[in-house]
Amino acid sequence: MTLILKQIFNFLKILNSETGTNQLAAGVAAGFILGMSPLLSLQGLLLIIVILVFRIQIGAAFTSAFFFAFIAWLLDPIFNQIGTTFLQLDSLKSLWTLLYNMPLIPFTRFNNTIVMGSGITAIVLSPLIFILAKVLIKKYRVVFVERFKETKVWKIVKSTTLFKWYYQYDNLYN
Repeated sequence: MTLILKQIFNFLKILNSETGTNQLAAGVAAGFILGMSPLLSLQGLLLIIVILVFRIQIGAAFTSAFFFAFIAWLLDPIFNQIGTTFLQLDSLKSLWTLLYNMPLIPFTRFNNTIVMGSGITAIVLSPLIFILAKVLIKKYRVVFVERFKETKVWKIVKSTTLFKWYYQYDNLYN
C-alpha cells in the first residue's frame, strides 16, 4: 500500500513540476496499455522494457497502470466479446494458427479472448488516451497550479523556514 501511495505522491509531484507534457502523457498511455493487458505476459514485459528504454515517465506509467487495471477488470465482459469476435474470424484463422506455432508468440496468451480483446482495445485507444492526457495535464497546470500558487495559504507556506529547508533538500538530493 505504501508503494502505491508513494507512486501517487511522486506522480502529483511530477505533474506539478516542469516535466514535459509529452513524457507524462506517454506515461499515462503506456500505463493504460499496461493496465489493460495482463502484467505477467510477454507483452507486459515488452511494454515495461519500452517504458525503461524510451523517455516515458515511469511514475505516471505505473500509477496509471494501477488505476486502469481496475477499469479493465470491470470491462472484462466487453473484452471477452471483442476477443471472441477477432479470434473467430474465418479470415484470420490461418494467422492465429501461424502465430500459435511460432516460438515466443504463445507466451502473449493471445488465444485467450479477454487478453485479445483487452489488447486490441488498448492499442486502438492508446493514441486517444495520449492526446486526452496531454490536454488534461496542460489544463491542470494552467488552471489548478497557477491558481493555487496565487492563494495566500501557499504564499504563507512558501515563506516558512521549513519549506525553504525542504526545497533546498529536495534540490540537493532529488
